[in-house]
Amino acid sequence: MKKITILFLGIFMSIATFSQNSEKAKSLLDEVSTKMEAYKNMYIGFSQTLSNEEAGIKEGDEPPIRGEINLQGEKYNLNYLGNNFIYDGSKLYVINKDEKEVSITDGNLDGDDGFIYPSKLITFYKEGYTFEMGKLKNMNGRKIQFVTLNPIDSDSNIIKVELGIDAKTKHIYKLIQTGANGAKTSFTINKFKSNQNLSDSFFTFDKQKYEDLDYIID
Repeated sequence: MKKITILFLGIFMSIATFSQNSEKAKSLLDEVSTKMEAYKNMYIGFSQTLSNEEAGIKEGDEPPIRGEINLQGEKYNLNYLGNNFIYDGSKLYVINKDEKEVSITDGNLDGDDGFIYPSKLITFYKEGYTFEMGKLKNMNGRKIQFVTLNPIDSDSNIIKVELGIDAKTKHIYKLIQTGANGAKTSFTINKFKSNQNLSDSFFTFDKQKYEDLDYIID
């Protein structure tokens, strides 16, 4: 009976500790999201790297992919992978400069493919994940607190997400996404600005401009 009681207490304490850890992680994520969403707008310059040890691809084998995004509420203007993505709150305009083509769709970039797009960095965690505090690391002279997010869906294309948060500024610094195929995608925020003076047309697609440049508009 005594052994059963000790075992029960051990299990109870483990569950309680995990619950507290999870609540602490969720509280930190909410604090970060609340702070960053309170800005009038944000500029984020980022780099992306990809590695897959099973496929023999190590981080650093290829130069990082660089991009930048301006966010204002639900609206954004993103330059990424050679394309310009403009979301005005209702429609998404994807401007392919190489092909001189613009595609227009209703709604935002979705995450059905399991990929966390740069425009979703602040809000993606709010649905479909459990949380736990990770390690506190020193990175480039900054203390970065990691939070591990585990997908609730067992069929998810993502195994886990590690979100690195600057312990001082409470801004997102790094996101590491590990896929079911073993691929690991890392986003690092290299530049950050808030509350800039942006024109009213910054998040608006100028159809006439691209028609004059002989773009095909779908």
